[in-house]
Amino acid sequence: MNNQKVALVTGASSGIGKEIAKKLLSDGLVVYVAARRVEKMQDLESLGAIALKMDITSEADIIQVVETITQENNGVDVLVNNAGFGSYGAVEDTSIDDARYQFEVNLFGLAALTQKVLPHMRGQRSGTIINISSMGGKMYTPLGAWYHATKYALEGWSDCLRLELEPFGIDVVIIEPGIINTEFGDVMTGPMMERSGNSAYSKLARAMEKSAQESYEKGSGSSPTVIADTVARAVRMKKPRPRYAVGSMAKPLIFLRWLLSDRLFDKAVMSQVK
Repeated sequence: MNNQKVALVTGASSGIGKEIAKKLLSDGLVVYVAARRVEKMQDLESLGAIALKMDITSEADIIQVVETITQENNGVDVLVNNAGFGSYGAVEDTSIDDARYQFEVNLFGLAALTQKVLPHMRGQRSGTIINISSMGGKMYTPLGAWYHATKYALEGWSDCLRLELEPFGIDVVIIEPGIINTEFGDVMTGPMMERSGNSAYSKLARAMEKSAQESYEKGSGSSPTVIADTVARAVRMKKPRPRYAVGSMAKPLIFLRWLLSDRLFDKAVMSQVK
């Protein structure tokens, strides 16, 4: 009988997802990796991962991925919901279609996939669901209204899910990365400048672009391996903590948000955007 745990990592074509997949492979799990850019996961396949093409906003893709894993390995024991991105731009400049897409990727797609893996986990009365949130689920930055809205929602959704699944022996863990050296900065600033670079919010957009460049392009962030190591540790633990704040500035900024009043935190944030 094969006792290897079976993991599914979404958004594994780059950054945090790719490092999580590598770490779980090195820990001996059977690892499925899923992303739209399947060609970007060939390195993971060479390490033993099984790559599947999946757009997290496509229910048909989600069903196909879960059916494939179920046929080959009975089901998913460890789900790492990592796929996501940051859509920045002034609320006034961001179309509702773009806002909906942000929620489709960062929350509803993740939720649809989770629903599909739960019957197997409930049946075996064990499983681990790891949701990659952000320190942005506990604090906020200018021009990030829709991104932060999805992460705040993910935090609450995950807490409720943990209560629902505890009787079935299923753990729900939230990871709150800080500043991590990934494509996040580029993905965030490009569309932000397209939306707000020439609008009434252009001054703020340029300041945010400069701040993001300083945060992500000068090596001040943490390696994505710190997130991978935390995920692997949570998977190994019999009783993992409900949430982990990990990486550059995560714990200090979450603490500052807890400590300061809304107005004082506003001033602290805006003092860094000039």
